[in-house]
Amino acid sequence: MVPEVADAERSGAGPSRLTVAAPAAERTWRPDFVLDVRALLAPLRRGRGDPTFHTEVDGDGELWRATPTPEGPATLALSRRDGVVRARAWGPGAAWVVDGVPALLGAEDDDAGFVGHHPLVAETRRRMPGLRLGATRTVWDQLMPAILEQKVTGTEARRSWRELCWRFGEDAPGPTPRPMKLPPTPRRIREVPDWEWHKAGVDQSRRRAILACATVAHRLEKAAELRGEAGRALLMKVPGVGVWTAAEVAQRSWGDPDAVSVGDFHIPSTVGWALVGRKLDDDGMLEVLACYAPQRQRAVRYIEASGFRRPRFGPRFSPKDYRSY
Repeated sequence: MVPEVADAERSGAGPSRLTVAAPAAERTWRPDFVLDVRALLAPLRRGRGDPTFHTEVDGDGELWRATPTPEGPATLALSRRDGVVRARAWGPGAAWVVDGVPALLGAEDDDAGFVGHHPLVAETRRRMPGLRLGATRTVWDQLMPAILEQKVTGTEARRSWRELCWRFGEDAPGPTPRPMKLPPTPRRIREVPDWEWHKAGVDQSRRRAILACATVAHRLEKAAELRGEAGRALLMKVPGVGVWTAAEVAQRSWGDPDAVSVGDFHIPSTVGWALVGRKLDDDGMLEVLACYAPQRQRAVRYIEASGFRRPRFGPRFSPKDYRSY
């Protein structure tokens, strides 16, 4: 069992790295490739107020992430100095999450054969060699927020994710630099009463999809082992999980380089303006990206990371607060 934080810190005397509990597991790792830790882990953070994620801006600039694992909950702290990644973890799943640090940071990502057919993609790849696709090796903690992001604005989805984590997630293990929460477990989600979903701003269709996934969550974890099209197909067996949601999970859970988010409100237009100078629908986007198969999502990531912004011709989509209904 991980030791408790020292009494002085619990009493409010302020955090001190000399008084916090020792990690349950730790390791150092030197990648043999260019690595941008923050850019690589950015897709795992659901907004600046995500209770499961924290980035320190001073000191070593550690990144903290609370996550479920097959061995139990864990909190992972990552820092990098002189090319060496230092990983520390607390909780029952500490050893599992530390063992997976290389995969999380893109060590298993293989971009062999990828060619930047368009100037923007080629230039971004040259300028950002540290942009890789990481793999969390877990599904539920990526599936639930992906469903929350269905057919709503990012502001709405992030708000719902925050509220559900704060209300129904367990405290993250270890001496976190600020209060952090784990994603609610499937069992806990099945116990959430109707009015709490309403308070979190989650409509009926997304609620049904999340509950359907929570019922078979243990089986869906196998998708991260199957990977690729087979993994996405397993996820889509659940009502409410379509091509877009499965792709969003695949991109994060196993670093799927070909899982394009078909059905996204913004991506087809962004890809179209970036690569061919006009707006595209899903079919047009897939046609333009066909030359990048089987690494189409990698091309999309380069476009998104390039800083390119498509023209705007109208007002932004207004968030809808389902709590007022």
